[in-house]
Amino acid sequence: MIKKTLGRTGLEVTQLGFGAMEIRGPKVWGGRAVDDAGAEAILNAVLDAGINFIDTSVDYGLSEERIGRFISSRRKEYYLATKCGCDPREVGDKWETPHTWTRDNLLRNIEGSLKRMNTSHVDILQLHNPTPQQVEEGKLVGTLEQIRASGLTKFIGISTTLPHLQAFVNLGVFDTFQIPYSCLEPTHYDAINLAAQAGAGIIVRGGIAKGGPASATPVKDRVDMWKAAKLDEVLNGMSPSELVLRHTLSHPQCHTTIVGTLNREHLRGNLEAAAKGALSAELYAEVRRRVAEAGKK
Repeated sequence: MIKKTLGRTGLEVTQLGFGAMEIRGPKVWGGRAVDDAGAEAILNAVLDAGINFIDTSVDYGLSEERIGRFISSRRKEYYLATKCGCDPREVGDKWETPHTWTRDNLLRNIEGSLKRMNTSHVDILQLHNPTPQQVEEGKLVGTLEQIRASGLTKFIGISTTLPHLQAFVNLGVFDTFQIPYSCLEPTHYDAINLAAQAGAGIIVRGGIAKGGPASATPVKDRVDMWKAAKLDEVLNGMSPSELVLRHTLSHPQCHTTIVGTLNREHLRGNLEAAAKGALSAELYAEVRRRVAEAGKK
């Protein structure tokens, strides 16, 4: 497993991480049905493969609870990141996931997350997509620093996107940034560099773009971009999902990318692709060029 230093945290994380949203169950955001046995199997397969970074959230349905039930006994084997600001509630047979940006809610979040995951601390506690105004008005940085000082988290981070990212980098307080990026969604390429240059660790989400055109549930705009950029022409024996994943891993500031799956064959494929490392500089540049040209049409 290729490892990278997660910015100023100093954590040595596997560049292929695991996004535990996939074990959330069907009540949240149209998740797929997964029973406890399936969740237990994939979580342990992830650790058995050597992946040492797991990202989750209380917003992700059953995810935190299942991490606590099935792999808390292996807690020394992985770094654990979760999110706060979340205020989920069950409405009928579905979960709604609004956010409440207050000190009290952040404290409730970390208390509940630690209890569900059966751990004394998380390694990274991340704000879950607030605006700069919400962070300022709720005095959330002070609350995060209080939580860190109490030992309930080692580092504080934020999951965010443009146009807010610059303002959060300017605060100079976040140890990590979780940012979307792939060759099919390249908007945040420069934003990743900006955050990394400030010393922050970079956690890429969406780094496999759900497999691109190879996904069982392809996203139309990503398939359209793939076709417009004619990326089939540069596969050279790779599958589309391998090209997408290795392109993400080739970003010079991608410290880890969180990829979720329920399928152990897909996990094995991701591991094999990640083990091959970055694309050649020439191929990486060519994919970027083709996507940029396609985006102008």
